[in-house]
Amino acid sequence: MLDKLAGIEARFDEINALLADPQVSTNPVRLVELAQERSKLEPLVDSAQALRALQSRVTDARALLADPELRDMAAAELPELEQQQLALEQRVRRLLLPKDPRDDRNVIVEIRAGAGGDEAGLFAADLFRMYTRYSERQKWRAEIMSSNSSGVGGFKEVSFEVRGPGVYSRLKYESGVHRVQRVPTTEAQGRIHTSTATVAVMAEVDEVEIVIPDSDVRMEVFRAGGAGGQHVQKNSTAVRLIHEPSGLVVQCQDERSQLQNRLRAMAILRARLYDLEEEKRRTAEIADRRSQVGTGDRSEKIRTYNYPQNRISDHRIGLTVHNLTDVLDGALEVLIDELVTSNEAERLAEAGL
Repeated sequence: MLDKLAGIEARFDEINALLADPQVSTNPVRLVELAQERSKLEPLVDSAQALRALQSRVTDARALLADPELRDMAAAELPELEQQQLALEQRVRRLLLPKDPRDDRNVIVEIRAGAGGDEAGLFAADLFRMYTRYSERQKWRAEIMSSNSSGVGGFKEVSFEVRGPGVYSRLKYESGVHRVQRVPTTEAQGRIHTSTATVAVMAEVDEVEIVIPDSDVRMEVFRAGGAGGQHVQKNSTAVRLIHEPSGLVVQCQDERSQLQNRLRAMAILRARLYDLEEEKRRTAEIADRRSQVGTGDRSEKIRTYNYPQNRISDHRIGLTVHNLTDVLDGALEVLIDELVTSNEAERLAEAGL
């Protein structure tokens, strides 16, 4: 860790020297690049310097234990200093980990009802409500992009955008199959049914990051309508995009104009294609092993929501909590915080920090 810190601090000093160079100050592009790099390194360099100062204080306090006159003062101060040192070392280790470049991006979340018929659709609606409530708690903004209702208050599928600082860094752990165990309201004998819904969380992608040739996309238009044929529009404003090379199909009908629906559909398509490429890259990287957290594996049952026992179990990290009602009302922090901590611990171990 110390070797890595020394190299980073040397680069930080080099950047400061370059920023003071008159030749660099006349090159706006280079100036911005260096300023951005300095901004990224500064928190780590500041923490490293604070850690060294704290380590020096700890060393001095330990030395004073041999002094009869100052021993009591040092013994009283040392535990707190050692605790601060430990916390700062952990912070430095976390800052040394490579950051996911997508962490600060907005996301597109897709929820699809799985096995379980109408009950699966209702569960999909419950998950949608959970994420929108969680977004409210985080001061993020959630907005539906496309939806297909099941007619009984649920969703066959729903896509929505979540915008705000650090959205992907938190919601990326939600990708996978979610399972619910509860007694449906239509169940006369009180039997517990199991249903599933699939959640896909995709970081939003700019057009320059993934170019989709017009020739690869076939667009179909049709009239949008609500459940039971209500609110049928006279004009064909709904849009269906078919990406010929991959076979992906995206449909949007919630906006008032064909252009708005097409723009939303293209945003979803870009995110899906980018996610597919990322999945291929991750699969190639891990090859013969799978990470416990953050794989984005759509086939994995990541979490079970058990209503009779008021229990939620996250199978990736073996975590069980008994506050299902609160979590479904948006209190997801209890799960996501543990997933973030587990992921960091695993990455630190892999990096040897």
